[in-house]
Amino acid sequence: MRALMDIPDNKIDALAKVCERAGISRAEAVRRAIDAFIQANTPKTDEAFGLWKTRPIDGVEYENGMREEW
Repeated sequence: MRALMDIPDNKIDALAKVCERAGISRAEAVRRAIDAFIQANTPKTDEAFGLWKTRPIDGVEYENGMREEW
């Protein structure tokens, strides 16, 4: 996909310097930035699976116990 966007000149100049030091194109830098943004903002649902496996009580039992307190 191609994208057209407005980027201030000072940001383009700073990006050009970073890209020159890294030896990459501006397009590659933008792709990497998008990848990093997506990774930082994607929920880590896999970390929750198996969360209760080491607990002495079943998750449903715990939930019912909490509800009894109400």
